[in-house]
Formats: sequence, C-alpha cells, structure tokens
Amino acid sequence: MADSNTLTSNSEVIQNLIDGNVLAARALALAGVRHMFGVVGIPVTSLATQSVALGIRFIAFHNEQSAGYAASAYGYLTARPGVFLTVSGPGCVHGLAGLSNSAANTWPAVMISGSCDQRDFGKGDFQELDQIAAVRPFVKFAAKATEISQIPHLVLSALSHAVEGRPGGCYLDLPTDVLHQKISEEDAARILAEAENPRVRVVENLVSSVDIEKAVGLLRNADRPLIVFGKGAAYARAENSLKKLIETTGIPFLPTPMGKGLVPDSHELASTAARSLAIGGCDVALVVGARLNWLLHFGEPPKWSNDAKFILVDISKEEIELRKPYLGLVGDAVTVLDLINKEIKDDPFCLGKSHPWVEAISQKAKVNVLKMETQLAKEVVPFNFFTPMRIIRDAILAQGSPYPILVSEGANTMDVGRAVLVQNEPRTRLDAGTWGTMGVGLGYCIAAAVASPDRLVVAVEGDSGFGFSAMEVEVS
Repeated sequence: MADSNTLTSNSEVIQNLIDGNVLAARALALAGVRHMFGVVGIPVTSLATQSVALGIRFIAFHNEQSAGYAASAYGYLTARPGVFLTVSGPGCVHGLAGLSNSAANTWPAVMISGSCDQRDFGKGDFQELDQIAAVRPFVKFAAKATEISQIPHLVLSALSHAVEGRPGGCYLDLPTDVLHQKISEEDAARILAEAENPRVRVVENLVSSVDIEKAVGLLRNADRPLIVFGKGAAYARAENSLKKLIETTGIPFLPTPMGKGLVPDSHELASTAARSLAIGGCDVALVVGARLNWLLHFGEPPKWSNDAKFILVDISKEEIELRKPYLGLVGDAVTVLDLINKEIKDDPFCLGKSHPWVEAISQKAKVNVLKMETQLAKEVVPFNFFTPMRIIRDAILAQGSPYPILVSEGANTMDVGRAVLVQNEPRTRLDAGTWGTMGVGLGYCIAAAVASPDRLVVAVEGDSGFGFSAMEVEVS
C-alpha cells in the first residue's frame, strides 16, 4: 500500500501536466490573438474552451464557411491574422472557402483544424483527410504538428507568415493524438519562451531613389494623370499619405470598390462618378494597392487608352512582374507614397482646378451625379433598386463619424450600391471582393462588429446573397 507521501508526490506530478489543447491556447494568447471564429466539435472543443479561459473571445458559427469569411475580413480590418477553428475532414473542407477568400483578397487569416489520430491515418478513420494536401493551393504556409512540443512554434509561425510580405491564408493541422499528448508545465514554459517572437522576414524596400524620381517625373509631365488605389492601400493604412499626395498635386483619384473612403467620396478630386472618362482618358496612372485584374479591366484597351503608362505600387514583386507596368515600385504603400511625397515636396507641382483634365473630370462627375440624383428622387411603386438605396444612403450619412461599416453583397444590389452609397472614412466598405463571392455578407458583418465595436454595421444584401449564410444572423 502506497504511503501518503507517495500519493501526494504522484498527485503533484499529474497536476503538473498540460495537454496539447492547453499548450495551443497558450501559444495563441502569447501571440496576442484576441478573437477566434469557428465551429467546435471533436477533436477541438477543448482547444476552444481553453482559449476562452485565457481571455480569447470565441465567436461560434453555424458553418465553417462563414467563420472563414469572418476571419478573413477581420484580418483585413485589423491588419492582424483572423483565426478560425474547424473540426477535421468536412470541417476543414468547409473552411477552405475562408482560406481561398484570404488568398484571393490577400488578407491575413489562419485556419486551425483538428485531424484524425496519426496512428489511424490511412485506415479510414473518422473524418480522415489529407488536410495538408487539401489546403496547399490556397495558403502561404501549411504545417502539421506531429508531436506536442511543435505546437507553439507552429502556431506563431502560421500567424507571422499570414502577415509578412503579401498577406494571405495559413493553415495549422493539429491531430487528435497530439492534442491529447501531455507535457510538463516546466517544459511548456520553456517551449513557449523559445517560440515567442519568431523572426518575421521584413519586406525589403526594393524602391530606388531613381525609380521614385521617374515616378514623380511621369506624374509631373503627364497631361492627364490619375491616382488609382484599392483595398491593398486600405490594408496598409495609406489614407494619410494618399490624401497628402492628391491634395498636393491636384491629381484626380479613382478608388476601387473597397478602396472607397480612403479619401472621402465627397472630395472634389474624386472621379468615381466619371470613371469611364478617367480611365479612358488618363495618360499616366499611379496604381497603389490595386491589381490590374478584371476590376480594372486588366489595364488594357478599350477601357484604358492605348498610350496609358502605369506606375504600379505593390508589396509583391511577383504581382508587378506579372502585370509588366511601365514602372513598378515594390514596397509597402505607405513607404512608397511617403518617398513620392518627399520627392514632390522638394520640387512641388499642382494641376489646379482650372487644369483642362481636372475640369473635364469635375464637369463629367457633376453631370453624372445630377442624373443619379434625379433617378433617386423619383418615387417609384413598387420600389426599384434606387429608392431603398437613397434611404439607406441618407440614413448612413446622418449617422456622422464614426460612419458605419457597410457590407454590400449581391449582384444588382452591390452594383447599384457602389454608385449610390457614399464612403467617407477608410475601411468602411466590405463587398464580394476580388472573387465576387456570394455568401460572405453575414460573416463579414460579424467580423466588422467584432473588429470595430465603435461602429454600426449596415448590411445591404441581395436576397440570394443573403440566403447563402442567412442562419448566421443568429450569431450576430
């Protein structure tokens, strides 16, 4: 019979052990994760509860697809990786929607999925799937923890990979047996300390002073310059640098849909209402944080003029090499814009309101706005798209600052809303994005409410788009 001292000693040893769920939760908390989206179940329920115990808010969804969309939008709005949790097999597959959305929009997100016991893989285990192979096409980084000691390093690596360079999705696979493995508190503390603050690769500034001089020279000598910016500039928090450049030079600007609000839509140099004239007539376009993809007609005729010269600012060297602009500037939007602003400060220029190009865009915009307002003023029964959009627009503007975050989803709903609804503050518009994905709306709404609790969130959704994720209303 064991004596009391032996029982006490064994009890202390047992109490000094933690499992993989606790270790993963501690790694997430150590990395500064504040929110987690997802759907719990075997084998990750304990990971969720342990995370909550450490102060991480868990937002439970009905479907992993919407949880993934929420995580990707959260990453965009906060510039921190949105983390979402799924079960194995089908849960992971549903979560691919969120990872692919992050990849398409270049937003940081990390999906953490449970998986089957490693000893039973290949035998037809419950929800068995080669999840690393499944996620690989959609992520920057994918890894499986094969033993408990790897968890902290892989958690922090996934989070850092998501935000470094061009943002995107990352994946971490936590098998059931690894989550159930145990480790001493002492070893856990040591491993967490070793994993803390992994070296993040800093994006090298590849912009030379010669290239900055060339960019400024092109803008200065252009007859019809245009500044275009998108959600990459919004993610980079480039609003102040952009506004300074626009107001210093007097160059008209055109935001892509989710770039709206970086400089207020109400600004006198906004050319959104004269979009066709702006892109069809410009001879030099400075494009910041926006890809020359379908949203910008690939930068090609007939929408753009044959002689248009593009200065493309992007954090991705590969993106610039793909588009082959007249001049490519690789770097963070704020860094590059600040260099351009500094170069202009030394030898300033400004088009002025009476410049033929500025005047032409201004007049065209006024004509188109008047046409739109005439249409909006009509009392049509039954409603068309314009009447409710006018009501929504006026209600949003009446809110004042901080303005609501608008989530727009649908085909006609989104198209009409893009023209009618006004954005006057940065990152206050979320829509179907680069892929034109339907079903993102409710997940985006929840992410916006979590990321920006000081702002009202307004969802303007088409009936079909809403139907993709309607049950998530219960989560909100």
